[in-house]
Amino acid sequence: MNRQTRLQALSAFLKAQRAKISPESAGFPQGVRRRTPGLRREEVAQLAGVSPTWYTWLEQGRDIQVSSSVLDCVAAALRLTVDERKYLFSLALETSAGMQGGGLLQEEQPQISASMSRILQELRHCPTIISDRRCRIVGWNEAASHVFINFDDIPAEERNLILLLFTRKEFRRLAVNWEHFASGFLAIFRAYYGQYVEDEWYEGFLEEMKERHPDFGQLWEHSKVSTAPEVTIEFRHSKAGKMLFELTSLQAQGSADLRCSIYTPVQGSSTEAKLKQLLGG
Repeated sequence: MNRQTRLQALSAFLKAQRAKISPESAGFPQGVRRRTPGLRREEVAQLAGVSPTWYTWLEQGRDIQVSSSVLDCVAAALRLTVDERKYLFSLALETSAGMQGGGLLQEEQPQISASMSRILQELRHCPTIISDRRCRIVGWNEAASHVFINFDDIPAEERNLILLLFTRKEFRRLAVNWEHFASGFLAIFRAYYGQYVEDEWYEGFLEEMKERHPDFGQLWEHSKVSTAPEVTIEFRHSKAGKMLFELTSLQAQGSADLRCSIYTPVQGSSTEAKLKQLLGG
């Protein structure tokens, strides 16, 4: 993303995080003149030990000098998680963990290794999807095709998790709480967005999604930042009915920056038995 876009993203992030903190929890009186939720800018500045003017400029996305030590204070004042802190530093300092040898990782869609293909086969009763840093689907097992959608029927250029969540009715109908389901993947995508700040593909993709899908913009604005959210998801499968899965998202080691999303049937539920029936049918 270009410099101005990066600063705008930083501004939106700081505002959203500030709005999440109640004045009482931070030791400030509620007052009667608060027109917006959360802390005021000067209160964040006080907690971080910086001048109100400097923090205001930072939140406004102005091009100012920022140090790691001061950002640490801001992160503490806003109670950021580890992933949110990394996101803040990436945007504020224009650093990118995705740089190798002075250039971005190759844009070609990576191929999964033979060992990872074996892992997919072994996870027979756990729907599993492997995606890259742009959330493009590069691998899946048979269980995933039965629970979600037959990925072989989707053109390779359309096999993007974020895109499919908003364009395919199969995904919208599957999750009982679709917004919760989509938010988990948006949290991962936002983590990538901050990690690869120099890759302009992300900005183009986001603009296209906002233009084509109005509900995307709202969810994206309120999305969290998480490299590996662990959530329990309830599906209403068209053939199997109610299915409960626990999502575990793992990053695979290597330069390709692949992610393995594993849906494990909730223990004590009938999900695994239903999945076996789907696979056997």
